[in-house]
Amino acid sequence: MLMARQSIDSNGMSAVLSAVKNGISLPVQAPGNPVGSVSPSPSISATTRRSALSGLHDYFRKPCFVHSRFDDAVDVAKVLKEISSDNFDRISHSSLVQTATGVRELAKRIGQATININVRSVLIVTKARDNSLISLTRQLAQWLMLTREVNVYVDAKLRLSKRFNADRLLDENDKFESRLRYWTPELTNTMPDLFDLVLTLGGDGTVLYTSWLFQRIVPPVLAFSLGSLGFLTNFQFQDYQAHLNRVFDDGIKVNLRMRFTCTVFKGGHQSEVHEVINEIVVDRGPSPWISMLELYGDNNLLTMVQADGLILSTPTGSTAYSLSAGGSLVHPEIPAISVTPICPHTLSFRPMLLPDSMLLKVSVPRNARNTAWASFDGRHRVELRSGDYVTVTASQYPFPTVSASTMDYIESVSRTLKWNVREQQKPFTDYVDTDRDESRIPSQEEEEWDIDDSAFFSTSSSSTMLSSFGSAPQSAVTTGSSSPLHKGFSFLILNGSPK
Repeated sequence: MLMARQSIDSNGMSAVLSAVKNGISLPVQAPGNPVGSVSPSPSISATTRRSALSGLHDYFRKPCFVHSRFDDAVDVAKVLKEISSDNFDRISHSSLVQTATGVRELAKRIGQATININVRSVLIVTKARDNSLISLTRQLAQWLMLTREVNVYVDAKLRLSKRFNADRLLDENDKFESRLRYWTPELTNTMPDLFDLVLTLGGDGTVLYTSWLFQRIVPPVLAFSLGSLGFLTNFQFQDYQAHLNRVFDDGIKVNLRMRFTCTVFKGGHQSEVHEVINEIVVDRGPSPWISMLELYGDNNLLTMVQADGLILSTPTGSTAYSLSAGGSLVHPEIPAISVTPICPHTLSFRPMLLPDSMLLKVSVPRNARNTAWASFDGRHRVELRSGDYVTVTASQYPFPTVSASTMDYIESVSRTLKWNVREQQKPFTDYVDTDRDESRIPSQEEEEWDIDDSAFFSTSSSSTMLSSFGSAPQSAVTTGSSSPLHKGFSFLILNGSPK
C-alpha cells in the first residue's frame, strides 16, 4: 500500500483531492460523520463554513483502529491548519463543491483500499457453550503459533478445559508457552490496542459479542461461519489456512460498520453508555399498555410514538429485529439510521431512514401511563421511568469487518434470507429463438400440441367468439393454424369459456 505525504497549497483540501486522484491511501472515513453530506449553496454563511470545518476536524481525528493505519497518508495537522485559517471563511462556492466531491470520492477509495497490517497478536473469540468448537479453537491456535510469529489469545475459560487441553498443547513446542495467552472481557475493554486481528468462531451472535467486548477501539474482525444463519460470517472455516495466509501476506479490505453510542439519562444525569452494532430497542416491557414515547431529532420533536416499542437500528442491524418488524434492508455502506416502530397503533407510521449525522433522543413523557425498557443489542436492559431518556448517535468507534468480496452483503442476504428466490417461469417454446442455441433442436412433440382444436376453430360460432377478443386474423380462425395467436386463444378456451 502506497503511503506518502502530500504538500498543501492555498486551496486547503488540494492534498486530499490530489491523493484521491492518485489512488493514495488516506485516513479512513468513519461512519457517522457528516462531512460527506455537506450541501453547498450559492450563498454560504460563515456559520455554515465553520460548521463544515468543525466536521472536518472531527473527521480527521476519529480514534478508530483502522484510521491509525492511514496516519501517514496525508499531513493531517497541516491540512487542518490550512483550512482553519481566515482564508477558509472566504472559500468560493466552486472550491466548496470540489471539497465535498473530493470527500465523497475519498470515502469510495477507502472502501476499496487494501490495508497491510503487522499482525503480532491474534485474539480468538469462540461461540459460548459449543463444545464442538473448542477443538477447532485449539487447531487454529496451534496452526497460528506454528506458522506465524504471533501471540494467540484464547478465552480464559479454556485454560482448564479438557477439550482444549492447554497443558498438552504447551508440551508440543517450547515456543508455545510464551505465545499462548488468555483474554478476559476486562482486558479487551481496557487494552484494545493489544490486539491486531480478531478471529471469531461461531455465528452472528459471536460477532455481536465481540462488539460488546470492544466498547471503544475495535481491531479488524474476521468471522468464520460456524453458526446458524451468518449475515456477518462470510469465511468458511475449512479454508482458514488460505484465508489467513492472504491476510498476513496480502493485506485486508474492511467494511467500517457503523455502531451507535447510546447514552442513558436517568433523573437528568448520565447513567450508562453502550456501543451497539445492531440496534437499540425501547419497548413497553412487561406492561399491558402500549408505550408512549417521544422521538426527537437534533432536539426537535419528530413524532410521538404509541406502539409496542421503537427500534433504532444501524445498517448492519437492518437484517435483525428491524427486519422482523417490517423495516427496510439497508446496505452497510449507507450512512443512515433506521427507525422502525413495533406494532404501532396507527395506519401511517411507516419505517424511515434518517441521516447518521442526526442526534436522536427517545424520551418517556411525563404523562406516560407506564415505564419503558431499553435494550442494547439484546444483551442489557434498563428501565426508563417518566422523564428519563436515551440519546443515540453514530459512534466514532466503527466495527471493522474483513470482507471476503465486494458482494459480501448481497451474497449474505441471498444465502440467509433466500432474497427474491423463486422458480423461473418457463418460456413458450414458440418464442424460443433456436438460432441462438444451435445445439438445441426442438422435437416434434415440442412444436405441436397434443390436442385437437380444429373442431373448435372450424365452426362459425367459434369465429364469432374469437372475434370478440379483438381483430384476430381470419386465417387463425378458419384454417387451424398453429400460430402463437391461435394457440394462445386455444389455451384460453381449454381453461374455461370467456365471459
